[in-house]
Amino acid sequence: MKGKILLFWLLTVLGTTSLLSQVAADCGNAVPICNNTPVNGGTQGYGIDDFNGASTSGCLEQTISGSIESNSAWYRFRTGASGQLGFNIGFDASEDWDFALYRAADCNSLGEPVRCNFFDNSDAETFMGVGEDPTGNTNTVLYEDWLNVMPGEDYYLMINNFSNNNSGFSIQFSGNIFTTNPFDALDCSIINNLLGPPLAACDNENIILDGTASNAVSYTWYNDTGSGFQPIAGETGPTLHVTVSAMYRVEVITTTMTNIISDVQVAFNASPITNSITDEIVCSDAGIFNLTQKDSQALGTQDPAAFMVSYHNTQNDAMLGINSLISSYPLSIGTETIFVRTTSLENPRCFDASEQFQLSVVETPVLNFPTEIFICEDSAGVIIGETTPDALYTYSWDTGESTPGITVSQAGNYSLTVTNNQLGLPCSTSSLITVVVSETPVITDVIIEDLQNNNTVEIITDVLGSFEYQIDNEPFQSGNIFTNVPPGAHTVTINDLNGCGSVTESIIVVGYPSFFTPNGDGTNDYWHILGVSNLENPMVYVYDRYGKLLKQMDDSSLGWDGTFNGRELPSSDYWFKLIYTDLQGQLVEARYINNHFALKR
Repeated sequence: MKGKILLFWLLTVLGTTSLLSQVAADCGNAVPICNNTPVNGGTQGYGIDDFNGASTSGCLEQTISGSIESNSAWYRFRTGASGQLGFNIGFDASEDWDFALYRAADCNSLGEPVRCNFFDNSDAETFMGVGEDPTGNTNTVLYEDWLNVMPGEDYYLMINNFSNNNSGFSIQFSGNIFTTNPFDALDCSIINNLLGPPLAACDNENIILDGTASNAVSYTWYNDTGSGFQPIAGETGPTLHVTVSAMYRVEVITTTMTNIISDVQVAFNASPITNSITDEIVCSDAGIFNLTQKDSQALGTQDPAAFMVSYHNTQNDAMLGINSLISSYPLSIGTETIFVRTTSLENPRCFDASEQFQLSVVETPVLNFPTEIFICEDSAGVIIGETTPDALYTYSWDTGESTPGITVSQAGNYSLTVTNNQLGLPCSTSSLITVVVSETPVITDVIIEDLQNNNTVEIITDVLGSFEYQIDNEPFQSGNIFTNVPPGAHTVTINDLNGCGSVTESIIVVGYPSFFTPNGDGTNDYWHILGVSNLENPMVYVYDRYGKLLKQMDDSSLGWDGTFNGRELPSSDYWFKLIYTDLQGQLVEARYINNHFALKR
């Protein structure tokens, strides 16, 4: 239920005989009600038009009767304390009822209603009112917001039957005002009667009617159970112990012969019994426990339409009917006591909070080890699974092994089930672990795009894996492309992120024209590699397609003019290689250079 959990103080008895009905069709004769007044009735017509021909009053509109009222009942009450106040009007699901509540001192100055509901009952609900539906329905449109009241406020309540199907209704008041002021939340001084206001009682209560009057000579008691008032044999004292629902009357003869006759209505409701409830053991991964599944145990053979079961964290809350737990109760690991209250929907004063049960929550194992493991292709194996096992848990692999961790050397999927068997309930969690073989990285190619001063180097590998890349001693990066690389000798590295090794190679970043035109015009007449001055002892060798050496140049050479032994060579593709001395003093040939160019005439 939404909002604050409140104690419901039922003021009416559904199913009471028509003898006990109290109905006034007109505002001027509104039936007074107070704390323990049972109210139920059925409407037939509306008497005079209390709205003087008006077409609307708040949310209410004219009905087929031509008036705002069609079949109405009027009640009045006065607040005796401050707090939150609401009420529930119960009726048959097939009927359509409306209500309006007026804060007013008399019927001649009702004004606009402070709460009003004119929705039809297309959802076949059984309650409407102010505050909260007692069945816990939070989606209903038949409820208005709580009232916040102060002592001494007078209200008039009009209940109207719009459907003409009339099985009767009941009224029950609710709100935290009945928790703070259980006996004077509604002022009973508006009911002037020797025997006091009508009483709604539980069948296990001791009800004593007191007709004591000054100057009394004799007392005669009567009751009416449906056939008119009949004298009660032997009852001639000032008080009467009553045990059955009826109208009661006392006739007092006084010394002054000013006889007093006083009537009072007493209605008894059945007190529920909460049956024994079994304890529950659940696994924590369920998340919640649906408390309503224990309702049938608590009720036994009792009618679930007549009684409501609620659950509480403390015995005191269960006794007071406050702070009820939500039905989808969140689980906490360990054992706690849940206290159970069974309450009469007709009269919440009739309840039994004598039972309780233990809710034990076994922790479902939480697995936090890696579910994707990489092993190197030359590895002898790797341990997978739980490395910090719990001694209370059991472990089971789909390989047949029963240790927390196992050693594997093959790629594949491995399943581990971990079980907590505390309190005899197996709570299990399974995890699928994927083992992937990670290959040692290989540099397949290095693509160098030369712009002479701002070159781009791209490292290529045909091995699948998770790698990071580095040039020289710069930080590793996730991408395989490096920009703004200066000409000269460099090292490039691929490192396997899964710890399966790395590979490093030396490269030369140089620039050279893809063609040249030795025609003597002073432009592009010579071909040479640019940037070799950054190398030690660089030598460039030029060959024709048959591998014949045509030219040998060092870094001081002007370049090749396209001749061999003074003879101009024809337009064609030519090849070259670059040799230099590395840091170890070894002569090496530069790799990853697209080593051919074109001579054009």
